Amino acid sequence: MPGIFGIIGGGRHEKSCDPAELKASCMKHGPDYLTGVALFENPRLKVGWTSHKSSFSACMPVWNETRDVCLIFSGEEFTEPCEIDLLRAKGHECKSGDARYLVHLYEEKGTRFLEKLNGWFSGILADFRNGRILLFNDRYGLGRIYYHQNKDGFYFSSEAKWLLAILPELRRLDYACLAQTFSCGCVLGNRTLFSSIALLPPGSCWIFDCLEGPRKLAYFTASTWEDQEILSPEEYYTTFRDAFSRILPRYLRAKSPVAMSLTGGLDGRMIMTRVEAPSVKLPCYTFCGPYRDCLDLKIARRVARVCGQSHETISVGPSFFARFPELAGKCVFISDGTMDVSGAVELYVNSLAARLAPVRLTGNYGSEILRRHVAFKPGSTCPELFEPQFAALVSKSFGTYQAERGGHNLTFIAFKQTPWHHYGRLSVEQSCLTMRSPYLDNDLVALAYRAPLRLLDGPDVPLRLIGEASKRLGKIPTDRGLCSAPLPLVSDLLRFYREFTYKAEYAYDYGMPQWLAKIDNLFSHLHLENLFLGRQKFYHFRLWYRKELSTYVKDILLDPVSLGRPYLNGNRVRKIVTDHIRGVANYTTQIHQLITAELIHRSLLETTQY
Repeated sequence: MPGIFGIIGGGRHEKSCDPAELKASCMKHGPDYLTGVALFENPRLKVGWTSHKSSFSACMPVWNETRDVCLIFSGEEFTEPCEIDLLRAKGHECKSGDARYLVHLYEEKGTRFLEKLNGWFSGILADFRNGRILLFNDRYGLGRIYYHQNKDGFYFSSEAKWLLAILPELRRLDYACLAQTFSCGCVLGNRTLFSSIALLPPGSCWIFDCLEGPRKLAYFTASTWEDQEILSPEEYYTTFRDAFSRILPRYLRAKSPVAMSLTGGLDGRMIMTRVEAPSVKLPCYTFCGPYRDCLDLKIARRVARVCGQSHETISVGPSFFARFPELAGKCVFISDGTMDVSGAVELYVNSLAARLAPVRLTGNYGSEILRRHVAFKPGSTCPELFEPQFAALVSKSFGTYQAERGGHNLTFIAFKQTPWHHYGRLSVEQSCLTMRSPYLDNDLVALAYRAPLRLLDGPDVPLRLIGEASKRLGKIPTDRGLCSAPLPLVSDLLRFYREFTYKAEYAYDYGMPQWLAKIDNLFSHLHLENLFLGRQKFYHFRLWYRKELSTYVKDILLDPVSLGRPYLNGNRVRKIVTDHIRGVANYTTQIHQLITAELIHRSLLETTQY
């Protein structure tokens, strides 16, 4: 994904780093990427960047008028136009639509300019007036900064692979963190898969100067929002409705075309209530699998039609299976191992979506922020899959998770779940296009802390907002059978049917119990998958690992090198692969994890492609 990378301090350039090493080849994930490098003295800084063409940060580097302050920024920032007008009124040369105004915001506010920023980003600023460097990220930590410090300097990058490329001695796994990925699906805390590489915490502003550094400051903490007064149900609804209407236009403005990734849920529907044609043009698309038109697709077509917007289908076709080995490796490489190989399907569909529009608007994070949905927790593992010492680390990670769950529920979701669990998928998506969601807007998240508890248990707020904005939209049932004007009995039956098909598809796919897998195998000639799969989800790896992808699974996991990894029980790995492909057991999650771990070794630790 687009980002920044470089070295702070560490002596003369020619001794501490060859400028060629600052090239962004390992962080350039598509032909449309722009790249650049800059080297400065006093303060010493070697920095590079990548960005999508025509994106908000495609104008790097940016300078103030006197060229004594330079900013390298990656990501997006959603300031209101009036803020830029204030900067112009003070004599600054500001253009709308890109990141140039941010350097002037720093001139006016100093380090407090970070408190004004609203978006997902990372950046580094060199102030030559006082020899100071600021390294920072957004308050949620989605603009990741990996770092390592040694006697030669402070190394930082938006992607760990750049550090691994120029410092090969860092290519060592932290087995405690790898164990967390097996149990929780992600690394917890500000740690990484690599033993000598850490992460900047969310909301960081680390300051380096000639005398000392870094001073590790936080410009934002969640306690700022936790202490707000809770609103009454009606006051919260009216405040939310007005805020959502005010916030959404920020996410529709762009130098490049914006398109809506539309599903059958509530959160995308809320966005669509504010984009009815002809006043707003917002093309829509929906991802679909190979079995049938999924429910998301059917509903999204209706929603787009009511709103007067165009709609296209992006399907997972036969070419996906042919490209899976390439896509799986690329997914793990791009995400630094934070996304498992199921993200290959995200890479596939988002690369197609980028051809329609380089900016993707989505309802992601709506249920998490507004209804406080916790999206991950430790899952069941197979202890016999691991060597005893590593199995103990996997078991220990359950306690680590429980410790992190303490405190305010929304704080866990916004500032831990989002940058730890959601980051991997986002990094894969962002490598293809620019992702946007209004549900992580600072103003909206701050307001969500004021929600009364009784409004968090159900869909009352989104259903009411949709129904008031558009009765036609409100009458279209969601993928779970919800609508703002339910009909007695009819709506209940529809809701029951959709809940049943949702759970049945899960039980036939990822969640199939081991006993049921044996029965299903006995009746495989009936192709029962045609009854269940494709109704809700557009990817189905349990079946794919048995059929279309079985050769790849065997080639990679039954390789003697893979079976010999020191933390695995090779005999158990062999049995898991064999039983799954035979159809007598369901080990989809374990196969995801095992392939991902092996690709971390091959594409990040043992590769020569750097």
